[in-house]
Amino acid sequence: MKSFLEHVAEDLLSRYGTNLSRVAVVFPNKRASLFLNEHLARLAGKPIWSPAYITISDLFRSHSQLQVADPILLICELHRVFLACTGTDEPLDHFYGWGQLLLADFDDLDKNMAPADKVLANLRDIHELDDTSYLTPEQREMIKRFFSNFSDEHNTELKERFLRLWSHLAEIYHTFNQKLAEKQLAYEGALYRQVATDETIEFEYDTYVFIGFNLLQQVEQTLFSRLEKQGKALFYQDTDEIPPRHLHFISAPTENIQARYIGDWLNNERIQGGRHTAIVLCNEGLLQTVIHCLPEQVDKVNITTGYPLGQTSIASLINTLLNMQVHGYSLRKQQFARRWVESIKRHPYASIMPDDFASQRYQDIQSMLHWLIHITQTIATSKSPIIDSPLDTESLFRMYTLLNRLSGLVDSGVLCVNVVTLQHLIGQLITSTSIPFHGEPAEGIQVMGVLETRNLDFDHVLLLSCNEGNMPRGVNDTSFIPYALRKAYGLTTVDYKVSIYEHYFHRLLQRASDVTILYNNATSDGQAAEMSRFMLQLMVDNKIPITFQTLKAGQMPQLHAPKVIVKTPEVMTQLQKRFSKDAGGISPTAINTYLRCQLRFFYRFVCELKEPDNTDDDLIDNRLFGNIFHKAAQLVYQYLSQTHNTITTMALDDLLKDAVTIVHMVDEGIKQEFFHIDDASRPLPPLDGLQLINREVIIKYLRQLLECDRGLTPFRILGLEKWVNITLGDKYIAGIIDRLDSITDPETGLERIRVVDYKTGSRNVKAMPHVAAIFSQEAIKEHSDYFLQTFLYAHIVRSNTPEMVSPCLLFIQHAGGDGYDPTLKIGKEKVTDIATYSEEFIELLNQLLADIFNAQIAFVPTDDQHRCETCPYASLCRG
Repeated sequence: MKSFLEHVAEDLLSRYGTNLSRVAVVFPNKRASLFLNEHLARLAGKPIWSPAYITISDLFRSHSQLQVADPILLICELHRVFLACTGTDEPLDHFYGWGQLLLADFDDLDKNMAPADKVLANLRDIHELDDTSYLTPEQREMIKRFFSNFSDEHNTELKERFLRLWSHLAEIYHTFNQKLAEKQLAYEGALYRQVATDETIEFEYDTYVFIGFNLLQQVEQTLFSRLEKQGKALFYQDTDEIPPRHLHFISAPTENIQARYIGDWLNNERIQGGRHTAIVLCNEGLLQTVIHCLPEQVDKVNITTGYPLGQTSIASLINTLLNMQVHGYSLRKQQFARRWVESIKRHPYASIMPDDFASQRYQDIQSMLHWLIHITQTIATSKSPIIDSPLDTESLFRMYTLLNRLSGLVDSGVLCVNVVTLQHLIGQLITSTSIPFHGEPAEGIQVMGVLETRNLDFDHVLLLSCNEGNMPRGVNDTSFIPYALRKAYGLTTVDYKVSIYEHYFHRLLQRASDVTILYNNATSDGQAAEMSRFMLQLMVDNKIPITFQTLKAGQMPQLHAPKVIVKTPEVMTQLQKRFSKDAGGISPTAINTYLRCQLRFFYRFVCELKEPDNTDDDLIDNRLFGNIFHKAAQLVYQYLSQTHNTITTMALDDLLKDAVTIVHMVDEGIKQEFFHIDDASRPLPPLDGLQLINREVIIKYLRQLLECDRGLTPFRILGLEKWVNITLGDKYIAGIIDRLDSITDPETGLERIRVVDYKTGSRNVKAMPHVAAIFSQEAIKEHSDYFLQTFLYAHIVRSNTPEMVSPCLLFIQHAGGDGYDPTLKIGKEKVTDIATYSEEFIELLNQLLADIFNAQIAFVPTDDQHRCETCPYASLCRG
């Protein structure tokens, strides 16, 4: 079957012979010209004078004295006009996003040659629209319906705000165009309109051949009509409606599986088809995956869609560098957060970057751009083998050009935004930039986007990711001009955009003898992906036989069971060395980790692998929150102990009335624990919103602690953050007690010493049924680890005093309850004296220590899979 362009070539040769030098062939895009030129040469059978090939954009731009301005420059100029016309002080950072929307509306208005003053008329002056004789009855009805929404009786605040903006749109439109024209500049729609309405333009060629234009905009219709009246226009449209003979619809759970299907689809016939075989990407983000999935036997391939700059190494580096500068600076540490710096150091280009890339924070866009340009230039000129492909070289050049373009706009004073908006701008530019592939376009399997298929015909077509949202793609009605007015004045609507893609879709299939369409059927956020509406239309047409199939992943997940780690002589040597007295002994934290998971104990304490800290450097996480509260409580009772040997009700009441002192203690805690500032004379650095909220909560908790302690007065503070230790056999154990005090038991009237451990978490601890439960792995989820630590500290204190010593866990969030008592319980009995349980506790602890240091007992993993979900070492023991 002859292709559409072959029919065109035959007709052109029959009309003009072999001399087409005075003919200009106009296409919607450049792609089709390569194929038409080949058809002309082949069908002529001898040398010919080829026609000129231009795009519709070339045709308009070559006949205007104006230049289409840089998109960023246009938004900046539009912003200046907006401020002048409205008298507002809207910053460019806020304006930029909807400035793009406003520019798109102006562009659409001009390309459809709509009467700007009528469309953008002030809605309060409806009489300006009295003359509607040029409108059809349907258009007049739509406008009437729209304006009825803005009667004085029904104006809401939202409508009023819309009206205030709308009342200036016509003035902004005219002033904006005037300012640009004074600089010999225009946006595309304005340039097109100027050419379409300029009757003095003389056209260079004798004949303009327009091929494959459907659903024309008004500027195109006007220009085409003028050329036709002058006898200079010839039109070719593919009006054949040839339904495909058979269709294959294939669903798949992921787009990657669709791409992997290419290897099965490309049989010998389709590979031999060469340029008559097309793989069409409805989602061009699949390009990289598709390239990797092409089988080895495909020796020739032509990729017409450009490689996305956003998928290159330099783009990922620039993105990470910008994130580090915009989001990664810690005011607390006065340096960039470690996780951002480490992320950059792991980048493939890290070894050829300047060493001082993280030495300075840039808060103005000019310095930021110069810094990014310097890094890009350093990498590009490094002559490193890391830059080993043309794609690397080209992507670096594109990025360098892009950044220089922005820098030029900044240096000239056109662009003035903050670094956050600059980051968004760079992201937009990177996303919209692609790197063209070089090759012989008319050879090999064609890999292309939907727009590149215009006017081309193929025998074998594989359409990937043909889902709603991709086909049609990017269809939305976001605009300042409401749908009713757009429809009435012939502006672009959603219906128009859909119809364009519908034409592309059906035209691509109509001459193909072999069509396979894949779509995603996965469910995301409770919503199933939908096949394109155009596929549904084909299903409704009973004339076309359709085969339905489903792709499924053929891989089975491999389960890796954690391995037991034997205590080899080397492991035992490290174990003894790590927990020797000189090394600080073994802590309750280490013992509890062993109970939680022996492999985690091995990696953390024996191998000394630090757990990764992914916390934001400026975030007060749970650990820091607890540390700050502990420090503030310590400072408060140190302050009270300086003037009171015994803490009395009066002393606590005076302090509770003295809000300044409590706040000061919390601020000192934040300075020391969060900012690591020990100098009392230095002020507290500024806090952000979340930090201020945490500060207020800690102040509340500290006051709650003091209120709770009023019920114990009088009592004595025996120690704060007190270091204690004990030797059991040859094992040295040490730790820090948050608070050691002496109280009179309100129930028995007897004095006892309390070992108090503060807890800021919300979950209160339950009683242990018996002492042995403290050493049970199953009881860890009930916070038996809290018991072990506090029991141990209480035992150490009791070993050095004849007085009763009780272990206490004081949960601050629960301390305000009536009759709250933090004393731990075994069963239903409060542990008022640890001596009652010490013998059994120490015996079990010695047994546990013996197991830890027993060379015959290997380190085994936990049976509780939930603990593995948050374990930082899970990938090591299950790898």
